[in-house]
Amino acid sequence: MLQDIRENAQGTIAKIIIGVLIVSLSIWGMDAIIGGFTGEPEVATVNGEDIPEREFLRVVQLESQRQLSRMETPDPSLLNEDQIRKDVLDSLIQQQVLIQDARSQGLELSDADIDALITRMPQFQVDGQFNRDRFVATVRNMGMGVAEFREAIRKQYVVNQIRAGIIQSAVVADENAAQLLKIQNQTRTFRVLDIPASAVSDKVSITDADIEEFYQQNKDAFKQPEQVDAAYITLSLGALAENIDISDKELKAYYEQRAADLASEERRASHILIEEGSKADETIAEIQKRLKAGESFADLAREYSIDTVSAKEGGDLGYAGRGIYDPAFEKALFALEEGEVSKPVRTSFGVHLIRLEDIRKSEVPPLAEIEDQLRRELARDKANERFAEIRTQLADSAYAADDLAGPAKELGLEVREAKGITREGGPAPFDHDGLVRQLFSEDVLNGGYNTELIDVGDSVSVVARVREHREAKQLPLAEVRDEIRAELEQRKTREALAERADAIIAKLEAGESVESGGEWVSYDSLARNSSKVGPAVMQQAFSLPRPADDKATYGKTVSASSASVIALESVNDGEVAEDSKELDQLRQFLASLEGQQEYAAYQRFLRNRAEVERP
Repeated sequence: MLQDIRENAQGTIAKIIIGVLIVSLSIWGMDAIIGGFTGEPEVATVNGEDIPEREFLRVVQLESQRQLSRMETPDPSLLNEDQIRKDVLDSLIQQQVLIQDARSQGLELSDADIDALITRMPQFQVDGQFNRDRFVATVRNMGMGVAEFREAIRKQYVVNQIRAGIIQSAVVADENAAQLLKIQNQTRTFRVLDIPASAVSDKVSITDADIEEFYQQNKDAFKQPEQVDAAYITLSLGALAENIDISDKELKAYYEQRAADLASEERRASHILIEEGSKADETIAEIQKRLKAGESFADLAREYSIDTVSAKEGGDLGYAGRGIYDPAFEKALFALEEGEVSKPVRTSFGVHLIRLEDIRKSEVPPLAEIEDQLRRELARDKANERFAEIRTQLADSAYAADDLAGPAKELGLEVREAKGITREGGPAPFDHDGLVRQLFSEDVLNGGYNTELIDVGDSVSVVARVREHREAKQLPLAEVRDEIRAELEQRKTREALAERADAIIAKLEAGESVESGGEWVSYDSLARNSSKVGPAVMQQAFSLPRPADDKATYGKTVSASSASVIALESVNDGEVAEDSKELDQLRQFLASLEGQQEYAAYQRFLRNRAEVERP
């Protein structure tokens, strides 16, 4: 099994595992994979195993946060909490069913298997080599400990082995793939006769009675929605930063303060990692003795290090700056002189001997080269402090004021105006649902109050009030007469064009000659993706039935500006070579689709068979 994992750890299965884990853990939380604790109220029991309420509530919170993070302007009031709770519970139940199924099939990984899988995941590698400090940092960013992550890998990997096995075992008949490819590669020969709208203009006549009738039958379509004109104040971090002046003295001080960050230092390290245990000190002492005797650090790394990835390279970890390694490892590394070997360093991974191979530094850029960048950074830092202060002041002031002029003058802000805002929204910032709801709330719309201060974007806040409110009203016929006339002209033109095309097709099918005033244009052996003809004509040409007895089949397309009659003359099946790459790719694609359907059916089978109890 270990060899199989090594061969596939950078392939499809590993990508599925790490992808599913990262998504699952960030969305559903650790408990969705490894289960919760006992002795707590449960929200469901799956085949005798409880899903604790604590776990459920935690995952609901995480899913709510995930949905908010996907909103351009996060607004908790937009969340459908009932749907979130339902979806979370269904997902936890399905996850539990899959884990139980994998367990029942006896699928499991040993500790060595898990090590081999983790060390080959690209997410944990630096310069193509596994980096334990990056691994720990990534796992901690998921809100997990190393042991939790290893257990998650253990369970999720076996679940995905079943998934991969079902998907990869799907089979598609060669003749089905070949037939589909023949259809895909098919070409068709046809003629097209275009009929312009001008050819039926004498058939299109709109009377006042027609307009009146349409208006009366569709009155609801000609209503002006409820609208408000609003005054508003925008507080923006970016605008604050633009108005902050940075003196040369402040800039120089900031440059000197940032010098250490602006000049980067990277150190290339090699290490020998020994597993912590009763014999660790003895092994380290033996390695130090052999180093002192003149043996190569790289050779000893290959012999002793349990970090199998770096051991192959003589312990080489590549270049890295600060903030990458474990704090104890980093402290020891950055205290070494080039070529020096550290004393034993203990981390959560084990005991290290570290050798500093090389140091590379970049010089601090001259102030003149990065002056604009530093001014912006410093201005934004100052604006951040000012933004929080002004935001609080604006929220308090606007809440107590009966207009916006006072708060604006007090804080040096501008009152702006937006017109024609409906309950569906309006121009920015009234494209924010939360702000619009506030604007149309009873207190603001009819009570004369200001809205609350609403965060409509990243460090952008808005407070607004209604200046004028206009109820919805029926638009008079005089205002919409031209709009109705244009609509009816388009409709009648389409009808007339369709009738003309149908008449031509009827004559052609009867073997009669046709005088349409236009000319047929022929297209020989066009493929489906040809751009020589418009997409509507191509779709119709490839939808017509195959001609029989050397007689063309006919179809039409119609728009408000023209119609086209299509005469399909022949269908030419595409050629398919048995050993073609295209056929092989199609087989794989169809097999993948079939496998996914089979796996979905397998999941449904397990779910339907499971005994699920909900309190």
